Amino acid sequence: MDAGRLAAKIADAGITLNTPDYLFYLPVVEQAALRNESVFGGTRQLTSDDGKALARFASEAPEDDMDDAFVEHDHWLVFGVFVDDRLVAAASMYPWDRTRLADLGVITLPEYRGRGLGRAAVRAISARAIAKDYEPQHRCQLDNSLSVALAESAGFTRFGEWEVIVTDADSDVLSLKPGAATPR
Repeated sequence: MDAGRLAAKIADAGITLNTPDYLFYLPVVEQAALRNESVFGGTRQLTSDDGKALARFASEAPEDDMDDAFVEHDHWLVFGVFVDDRLVAAASMYPWDRTRLADLGVITLPEYRGRGLGRAAVRAISARAIAKDYEPQHRCQLDNSLSVALAESAGFTRFGEWEVIVTDADSDVLSLKPGAATPR
């Protein structure tokens, strides 16, 4: 069945899908490179002592970015990049639904974009996740060109697109469309 016919059948059944996301993963060669890569100065894992820096960061970041990226201080891993003692980029990860996937979110303050700081946070947090035997996963909306560019600059490869069924329960269903490359 082609995609158009499937979409029509889904709509006819009264099923609503969320807007699709791109899925990105790090190829094995990039994972290996992370093991030998130096961390960009000012990049480190954040701790509970960084609450004030994160609160300031959250108040300065665009609200839409905070909603879209889902960067949270209480996630499994949280990294940040500091410039002159100011947190200007932050990334967090959490294990994905009882798997070895670590879902990634990242935000860079607008005035610091284009300097490689978000990339530094993504590479550092990904290296830590890999060391803990997790597979970093980057997801973003199809129209989020900045997030797509960041994923690619950090060495991620687009795997595909996914859509989930909008439900009231926690048992959302996943639909995967093959992309340009596989992660391994």
